[in-house]
Amino acid sequence: MYFVTGTDTDSGKTLISSALLNLATRKTALAKITVAKTTEAKTLGVKPIASGCIETDAGLRNSDALSLIEQSTITLDYNQINPIAFKPAIAPHIAANQQGVSLTASGVVDLLPLEALNSAEFALIEGAGGWRLPLSKGQYLSQSVQQLAQQNDVGVILVVGMKLGCLNHALLTQEAIEADGLNIAAWVANQVDPEMSEIEENLSSLKELMTAPFLGYVPYLSEPTAINAAVHIDNSTL
Repeated sequence: MYFVTGTDTDSGKTLISSALLNLATRKTALAKITVAKTTEAKTLGVKPIASGCIETDAGLRNSDALSLIEQSTITLDYNQINPIAFKPAIAPHIAANQQGVSLTASGVVDLLPLEALNSAEFALIEGAGGWRLPLSKGQYLSQSVQQLAQQNDVGVILVVGMKLGCLNHALLTQEAIEADGLNIAAWVANQVDPEMSEIEENLSSLKELMTAPFLGYVPYLSEPTAINAAVHIDNSTL
């Protein structure tokens, strides 16, 4: 099981999460064909907290959560995939305060479909914002990951949004994750600024400074789909 975080909001967590699910589904399916098994690969992605949701006849729906659902083979009710949903596209703790809702680290863990996540051959939990996303009462989403890791094998996948300042953001996030006693399983570079200068030099610096395995560099995509991003990622170390 993996928790996907980013160096910032809009670093590309959903794109990379969807690509990883796509890769895991195809890789596991191929392995099963090789050993003459026909059962479908079991993959699952969830996004416990999401802002910027759209009102539908079925309730609030978030595009990030829907993308994870599209790439997952395990089917759950939407509310199990995205149990905490807010309509305003603002920081979740601010939206929660406006609605009189209390967000706590343990509360987030309690809402996760752990049985389904643990039964999957590849499972990920996509965070919101960056590693220090605030919750109510001075708590952070990262504390949910710490609590989850006490009873589950959880690795962190860091998505580095490639733009000016990404070196600082990546290293500070890495320090925070490691200081929290968690393992960074891997990192992915995702270009979010199409005009970023010296991309190769920045990548080279990150490869030297990051401590975890490098899964790949996803260039700026005019069509940012899971399959288009997946071709740039090597998930063999996961």
